[in-house]
Amino acid sequence: MEGSIVDPGTVEAALGDFAPDVVVHAAASYKDPGDWAEDVRTNALGTANVVKATQAAGIDRLIYLQTALCYGTRPLEQPITLDHPIQPDSSYAISKTAGEQYIAMSGLDFASFRLANAYGPRNISGPLPTFFQRLGEGKPCFVMDTRRDFIYVQDLIDVLMQAVTEGKGRGYYHASSGSDFSIEELFDATVSALGIDLDEAVEVRPRGEDDAYTILLDPTRIREDFGWEPRTPLTEGVAQAIEYYRESGISETYTHLKLGE
Repeated sequence: MEGSIVDPGTVEAALGDFAPDVVVHAAASYKDPGDWAEDVRTNALGTANVVKATQAAGIDRLIYLQTALCYGTRPLEQPITLDHPIQPDSSYAISKTAGEQYIAMSGLDFASFRLANAYGPRNISGPLPTFFQRLGEGKPCFVMDTRRDFIYVQDLIDVLMQAVTEGKGRGYYHASSGSDFSIEELFDATVSALGIDLDEAVEVRPRGEDDAYTILLDPTRIREDFGWEPRTPLTEGVAQAIEYYRESGISETYTHLKLGE
């Protein structure tokens, strides 16, 4: 079905007609950081609709994809543990966290996966597809002087499928590689996957005052409860993503970073 979780009738019909054993909630509003109303409608109200429809359909288990930005852009520790205070400081993170809290108070059997930066095929947001697009068009690129915890999409799916098919997981988890990489390393992996040579090194720009140097998650609990480790090295994951972009003719991407003057 195609529809919006903002419409309770759509969600109720989907769950009522299909009668699943488990609901995996991955829908979110993210593209426009300034569209607070849409973030609230989709991420908070939409999640409330999913919870209510799950209960009405007599489904006991719900799995949620949450953002690591629930800890804010200035985390108090590195790596971030599950004991870290919840302090979202963006519309996206605030509304996604509201959705998580509706799930927590629902009484449902739930697992909430707080995600590192997921990347790979079918994802056309963020620095990787932007690098692909701009390099392919011969346009200049820059990278921020930051580091991030990246997780390849298939590794994420592997642990989610354990939660779906085996019923593993209760409460909150960090879906994370447990390592962080510089954005420059991500750029270099993109250049390598494209098989191109650049005349000069990429420009590295200082991060903004509201941007964390790194957001690194502690994956201890997910390793213990799921026996899971991500298996895909960054260079291999980037190459798989680039192959997908090429095969699919991806020409339109979006990012919140602005090139500026």
